[in-house]
Amino acid sequence: MLYVHKSAAGLYVTTGGRCEWQNPTVAPRTILHVDMDAFYAAIEQRDRPELRGKPVIVGADPRGGQGRGVVATASYEARRFGVGSAMPISQAWRACPHGVYVRPDMEKYTAVSREVMDVLRGFTDAVEPISIDEAFLDVTGSARLFAAGRAAPGEDIARALKAAIRERTQLTASVGVASSKMVAKVASDIRKPDGLVVVPPGTEAAFLAPLPVRRLWGVGPKMEEQLLKIGVHTIGELAACDAARLERRVGTHGHDLVPLALGVDHRPVVSEGEDAK
Repeated sequence: MLYVHKSAAGLYVTTGGRCEWQNPTVAPRTILHVDMDAFYAAIEQRDRPELRGKPVIVGADPRGGQGRGVVATASYEARRFGVGSAMPISQAWRACPHGVYVRPDMEKYTAVSREVMDVLRGFTDAVEPISIDEAFLDVTGSARLFAAGRAAPGEDIARALKAAIRERTQLTASVGVASSKMVAKVASDIRKPDGLVVVPPGTEAAFLAPLPVRRLWGVGPKMEEQLLKIGVHTIGELAACDAARLERRVGTHGHDLVPLALGVDHRPVVSEGEDAK
């Protein structure tokens, strides 16, 4: 089956899971999504060596299972017991009563975040922080400086960036490399922690197709529930939907999801302050 998506930036023709760029005058971008691994918990484990290797839960006081509030971040050791971000702290206590519960120190986390963002800006001016521990980078113009003559400049830049973050903060980051923000963000989450996933231009649809539909950036729990009800379980199944029909079933956002499911996303990386110009 052939899918065609047009935009002002060019044309994508998708067939057999391969998404091909059809505008030879516009080269694919190189976008990185950098996501720090279990950021708050990792900082606590870094600063308190006795916590390393233990299930650390940063969040509200559990009060022996009677506490209110939620988990801010759980270390990977805690995640093995089913503890995750935004989980009620009482539920986390039931899942992992032997965990080490730490109250958040936002002043410290913000200071480390500034260090991370400083590292990122050493690779490109096009840095778009989207939270305290993650950001997009457009390194399309950075290859000549950081990966001249390399066959895979995006991957080389990502490896150098990960090493620079580790050297500066003693923390790990997972990085996705792709031609768009959306695909890079999905890729960064595939091999956590300390992961690096590269999606070469033209392979976006094939990369996304087998993944659960909830992996798609923009599909929250409510949208996932609606999609599951109409038999759409994977991103590939979503990509095969008729956009107009999908809009009738799940609302106006449904029309936008089909090109995203094909890996088509032309949104630029917007540096801080750039959107105010």
